Amino acid sequence: MNKAFLLFLLLTAVFFSNTRLSRGDQLSGTQQNSRLDTTIRVQMGYLLYLPKEYDQKEKWPLVLFLHGSGERGDDLELVKTHGPPKLIAEGRDFPCIVVSPQCPKDRTWEPIELTALLDDLCRTLKVDEDQISVTGLSMGGFGSWQLAAYSPKRFSAIAPICGGGETYWVRRFPHLAVWVFHGAKDPGVPLERSQEMVDALKKEGGNVRFTVYAEAGHDSWTETYNNPEFYEWLLQQKRVSE
Repeated sequence: MNKAFLLFLLLTAVFFSNTRLSRGDQLSGTQQNSRLDTTIRVQMGYLLYLPKEYDQKEKWPLVLFLHGSGERGDDLELVKTHGPPKLIAEGRDFPCIVVSPQCPKDRTWEPIELTALLDDLCRTLKVDEDQISVTGLSMGGFGSWQLAAYSPKRFSAIAPICGGGETYWVRRFPHLAVWVFHGAKDPGVPLERSQEMVDALKKEGGNVRFTVYAEAGHDSWTETYNNPEFYEWLLQQKRVSE
């Protein structure tokens, strides 16, 4: 067995601690990945939401939410600052599993770690693997694009908000349902970052929608995540083969 394959196996061996499965609540847990060198550890806390009717169905859609750079660290309360975790904390119910990991301080989202997290969730929860979607804002928008390129056959949809990436990534997922959001007056991540990805995906024959908020700055996520149509669209999508 070569070292690269062994490293992959170790990275995908994910263990959870301090996790209780309560319906309609948002609870915390920890993912721990062991690397080839056992002295190096990568830990990722996360918030987990299960629908109130979780026990009444055999499988549920799963939405993976990736926060922005300001919510990095080891305090999971920060993850509730924006997006679905914020809405759940305010009492909103969702007809899906919502997983909101926290990126460690001074790092960005790593697709191999997020993939390991999803692998374990699919083993331990009642996940409909044909309805796994990812959405994120700013750094999480970049992470959404990158994760789709890393695991193009895993997802039913992605919804990057004020993000961007490398345009060649889209060659791996023209089959994927994509809805992109950005503020026209964004001073932090220029609108062009999303526009370039959308244009590249269209050239590949991709299934992409693009919403630009004419008066929005960097915060193009509040309006998006408050829009019921966004969730209706996200949960209507099904994984398709290329």
